[in-house]
Amino acid sequence: MTTLLKFIHLAAIAVWSGGLIALPFLFWQRRTLQAGSELNRLHRIARLVYVDLTSPAAYIAIASGTALIFLQATFEEWFSTKMVLVGLMAMLHVVAGLILVKLFLPNGRLSRTSCVALSIAYSVLITAVVWIVLAKPHIDANQFAAHLFEPGGLQRWLR
Repeated sequence: MTTLLKFIHLAAIAVWSGGLIALPFLFWQRRTLQAGSELNRLHRIARLVYVDLTSPAAYIAIASGTALIFLQATFEEWFSTKMVLVGLMAMLHVVAGLILVKLFLPNGRLSRTSCVALSIAYSVLITAVVWIVLAKPHIDANQFAAHLFEPGGLQRWLR
């Protein structure tokens, strides 16, 4: 069961990551198109990638990953770091959806800087997630938050 779930998780991550990397390039193509059949075609393709491929893959990746947490009891600091990175990926996934909604309005545009920044952000996050999973670096939380894990530590930190 765990092996099948890992396969599903990896396949979903591959589709999710591929979709996130492809979206800025689809968005960039909008700059040259005016209203018409080509713009409608690009809009349909971008919606297909976001709504029909990337979003379901994200849900499947997160759901299967959550199931794997409990099946494998992975509770180490590197894993917490990975979860933060996946959370950032999910937030940037939402950003792509917001861009998609506004981009195909009559005067919708995406600047070159925004397209490059989005592409770099996706690439860096995806690479960081893959690296952290493969390297499983030792991260000692006691070095930067020694008292945080003591009873009442969070309360002292918040004061």
